[in-house]
Amino acid sequence: MAAPREPNSRLRDTISATGCTYEALARDVRRIAAENGEILQTNKSAVSHWANGTRQPTGRTGQYLAEALSRRTGRIITQTAIGLRAPDGEGSAEGDPVLAATDLGRADVERRRFLAVAAFTTAGVAMPLAHDHEATARMLRARTGTSVVGAEDVEVVRQITAAFSAADERLGGGHGLTTVTAYLADTAAPMLRGRFPSEGLRRAAFGAVAELAYLAGWKHHDLGQEGAAQRYYQVGYQLAWEADPHGHAAWMMRALAHQALSLKQPHHCVDLVEVALIRGLGHVDGQTEALLHITHARAYAAVGERPAAARALLAAEDALLRDDVPQPSYSRVSGPAAGTVASHTARTLTDLADHIGTEQQHQDALIRWDPEKYKRVHALTYADLGDSLAAQARADEAVAAWSQALTLMEGMTSDRTRKAITSLRSTLSIYQRRKVPGAAELARRARQALA
Repeated sequence: MAAPREPNSRLRDTISATGCTYEALARDVRRIAAENGEILQTNKSAVSHWANGTRQPTGRTGQYLAEALSRRTGRIITQTAIGLRAPDGEGSAEGDPVLAATDLGRADVERRRFLAVAAFTTAGVAMPLAHDHEATARMLRARTGTSVVGAEDVEVVRQITAAFSAADERLGGGHGLTTVTAYLADTAAPMLRGRFPSEGLRRAAFGAVAELAYLAGWKHHDLGQEGAAQRYYQVGYQLAWEADPHGHAAWMMRALAHQALSLKQPHHCVDLVEVALIRGLGHVDGQTEALLHITHARAYAAVGERPAAARALLAAEDALLRDDVPQPSYSRVSGPAAGTVASHTARTLTDLADHIGTEQQHQDALIRWDPEKYKRVHALTYADLGDSLAAQARADEAVAAWSQALTLMEGMTSDRTRKAITSLRSTLSIYQRRKVPGAAELARRARQALA
């Protein structure tokens, strides 16, 4: 007869310290799972079983539980700290970023270990604030290989990144993901083990591969695979530091904060962007600086600091007016800076419940983005514009904006577009009952798009 399992006292004590009920914690776990693209049925009985030691969380549920407790306590809670065994691969972004980039890409292609355990964490957002850059730099220089890397090798990486970035905007994150990650693992990351004829070319190579890692992360983000996206962003940050510890590293810090804000998890975002601005100011062009300031504004708005958000919005507008050095490729990937600033100003004003201002900024963004080159941006902007119109009780105009969004979303492989379609359905059901013109047809198209 098997001996009965002992209660998990570490988990019990941690839950007790938070003061939350098992039911509330189960709700947190379900919400975090949903952030990571997984639907769970976790309830208070499951939490009770875990605390009593009669069962263990399966799959990625242990990570979601640790993350839920981290958010409750405001400090990092690991699976080990709550008496659970951490899965293999946890913390793989630490150490050698070249090896981590290779492992990430291979795991993506094979669809095995990494994606099975990766989960977005608020602690992961703060990773750059505690990273030991000197130790990483020493490790990378000590592991240099014998092959010589030339300027053409670096240029090819940039060309491939640019081509797949353009396709991503038109067809969604699911298009070409395996190709991008296979190239990262098999060619781009291994190139960084070579010898470089100059320090400038070495930095350029690390910068090029950092941009490719960012693209892989962005594609996962667009597919709703937030844990994988965060790992790529972390590795991209480490590689960017080797290329440019000021501008490019600051940009990758922005990427981590941007993802967290998109998931409505503002923990660490204000601090992260403040450090990014300290590193970047004086080293980046006005367009890139504006993108850092606008992310700062979003972070402030997300935590309810209205005056600070307003100051950051003004700083972004001022930086846009500065005409100085050319904008680097790592920040051009997000499209025209003026359009991005308008789009994120709209999101900032949404958090501040300024629906009229939100509408104006979305309209401005639509003018500034090329509708062919940035089809997905237009689709999502029309969806957000419809939301702001609906919030102003302008139903006919909202239906028209949402209809345009659905038309642009056709053929895209993107979880963000699916979420946008899903979010408008509840309002559409109200419009249908009120006989708003076009609402019934739009609801039919939404159902068809989600089928």
